[in-house]
Amino acid sequence: MDPRAGTLAQAQDLIDVDAVVGAYYDLVPDVDDPSQKVVFGTSGHRGSSLDHAFNEAHIIATTAAIVEYRRNHGTDGPLFIGRDTHALSLPAWQTAVEVLAAAGVQTYIDARDSFTPTPAVSQAILLHNGSATLEGVRTTGPGLADGIVVTPSHNPPRDGGFKYNPPHGGPADSDATSWIADRANEILRSGVGQVRRTPLEQAVAADTTHRHDFMVAYVDDLATVLDMDAIRSAGVRIGADPLGGASVEYWGAIGERYGLDLTVVNPQVDPRWAFMTLDWDAKIRMDCSSPYAMASLVETMKGDAPYDIATGNDADSDRHGIVTPDAGLMNPNHYLAVAISYLYGGARPDWSPEAGIGKTLVSSALIDRVATGLGRRLDEVPVGFKWFVPGLLDGSVGFGGEESAGASFLRKSGGVWTTDKDGLLLALLASEILATTGKSPSEHHAALVDSYGQSWYARVDAPATLEEKSTLAKLAPEQVTASTLAGEDITAKLTTAPGNGASIGGLKVTTKNAWFAARPSGTENVYKIYAESFVSEAHLAEVQDAARALVTEALSS
Repeated sequence: MDPRAGTLAQAQDLIDVDAVVGAYYDLVPDVDDPSQKVVFGTSGHRGSSLDHAFNEAHIIATTAAIVEYRRNHGTDGPLFIGRDTHALSLPAWQTAVEVLAAAGVQTYIDARDSFTPTPAVSQAILLHNGSATLEGVRTTGPGLADGIVVTPSHNPPRDGGFKYNPPHGGPADSDATSWIADRANEILRSGVGQVRRTPLEQAVAADTTHRHDFMVAYVDDLATVLDMDAIRSAGVRIGADPLGGASVEYWGAIGERYGLDLTVVNPQVDPRWAFMTLDWDAKIRMDCSSPYAMASLVETMKGDAPYDIATGNDADSDRHGIVTPDAGLMNPNHYLAVAISYLYGGARPDWSPEAGIGKTLVSSALIDRVATGLGRRLDEVPVGFKWFVPGLLDGSVGFGGEESAGASFLRKSGGVWTTDKDGLLLALLASEILATTGKSPSEHHAALVDSYGQSWYARVDAPATLEEKSTLAKLAPEQVTASTLAGEDITAKLTTAPGNGASIGGLKVTTKNAWFAARPSGTENVYKIYAESFVSEAHLAEVQDAARALVTEALSS
């Protein structure tokens, strides 16, 4: 923990925007250096132009690879493209549009020449592919749409990001991302000069480039998934902080469209994020689940709070943070459990009684206990929102959520809303919960604790070499020789997810009252240890210590 965590950013913390953008065009990656190749993690390719990891050549090659991929798979409908507020997002968006226009792809860009949240791109894909029809979403056949979102999500201001959403509207699976990354690196190696591009002004004016009002389409459709009338009638005072991200204009439009008592707490957009408070490591990071990044909003909600519910979103608005006057910033796991309890507890009567609950295996076991209490099937999957896509598409999963404050759920009718994370949706759900029950989400969490017990949950990172990360991702259960964990008998050693049998890329160990999971980071040379105890905070520390020891032993075996 850096001593400056939670304090306002200073001049030395801010990027030089001109230098970051200049490096995007000037620096050329070395494809023989693993750190400079195109690599898709759970949410696309990310990196900094200053590190030769997110430069014009990367985006030319990746866009060209996406053009080939969609052509090979018969995706011949429109491609919806959006971007967030990072300094590198506009240059990368412009590069992609130039490549798409030269390839003759029917490309839909924002009608306002502005920012587009990830969920609005997902919704646009699904609406085109039939989510508003009785037949439901098509994922095969002619005329299908797909999309690109230019964003590194909550990453620091120096970073850029680029992700592909196929016709199912959600994050691409590993088969797609591996093919796209491999082909992009082939193009990098052979030279991006071979890729045809149309100059930007001509590309934007091309017959194949069209305008789409992402914001109006998204905002007008919200009433099909949330009880906006209840929020308005109850007069819930909402403070929405976009954290300088892509939702900045959307929140004002939502308040106006539905007559809500909604204040956009900070409408400022600054690619340096000079108004942010520093995260735990003194970096500027738009992580709306971090009490340090959200310190300003949390402080606003102390004492005589001006809002009943305050919310935050990350840069592409696929994550949510919920702040209440009685509890401050809610732990993401706590809010996921509350949302599930509320939605399945009678708030969505038209959902199928067979609709299960989706959670990542590093999310709180409180969700498991809530699911058991509701009598609902629990689908526990590896990290990555892509695992929820099939269930959200066909309605067999009503809600899918990640411990990192990302989730989405079905329309009131039981049809699909988005198949990517939707931070605006989950933020507004907090107001619906308060409006319809008279209790804040944090008060609902207290009731769940009374019913199911209190838990202590944390995630810590530990240094790891590339070799150690590779070994951890391939661990087998028998490599863990211990029979106990922090004084309790081990009940399971998992390297595949119970919900779908997919590899978790790491290890999860459980006992009656605790668990830990260890997995390598996809973007940094660390591995992550997630742990939870239903015994005490001291017991959680024991679990974490035992987890480190078990992982160290397994890595050295």
